[in-house]
Amino acid sequence: MATGDGVSTVQIMVKESHKHVPDTYQPIERSVYWARYVDWSVTTPLLLMDLCFLAGLSGANILVAVVADIIMILTGLFAAFGTDERVKWGYYAMSCAALLVIIYQLAVHGRAMAMAKDAKTGNFFQAIAGFTLVLWVMYPIVWGIADGSRNISVNAEIVCYAVLDVLAKPVFGFWLLFTHDSQPSSQVNLDGFWSHGLGKEGSIRVGDDDEGA
Repeated sequence: MATGDGVSTVQIMVKESHKHVPDTYQPIERSVYWARYVDWSVTTPLLLMDLCFLAGLSGANILVAVVADIIMILTGLFAAFGTDERVKWGYYAMSCAALLVIIYQLAVHGRAMAMAKDAKTGNFFQAIAGFTLVLWVMYPIVWGIADGSRNISVNAEIVCYAVLDVLAKPVFGFWLLFTHDSQPSSQVNLDGFWSHGLGKEGSIRVGDDDEGA
């Protein structure tokens, strides 16, 4: 994006109302960095799956969360390119609704599954998932005051998204990796994964000696 690639210009007609003369329409052009939406469509499902596997969510819950995430990104992209205010904010509302689905999956199902594992895993999940969800809620807020209402400049928008991306990706990744080293050994059981998630009974323990060997 710094080289000028991955960006398009959208022209919006803004209505200006007047008391004694007919209303006028003022064309406004704003740059839309669509490359960031491509980036989010790849990275956010991976981040989301990290949290889902940490909590031990079922395959069905993971699928719902990932599909909601893709819908959130795509409708955000459609909103960014919207030239009609009603259509643009309609897509924005859809994107926010998809975000609420993700929050529900992590805050309700994810928290319950993580706490059922052990206290250490449950507390870690609550901390890192809460950190991630707070950051993800900030994205539509920035969009609303930037692309949506155009109350801040494109440069300020870029800075805001850059800060959020650094916190939501590398900081999240390092936190997850470093904390994972101090967590109990991961045990994976795929029986009933689709409906019950990753369980403990009948788990596959990598590196354990076979019984009776």
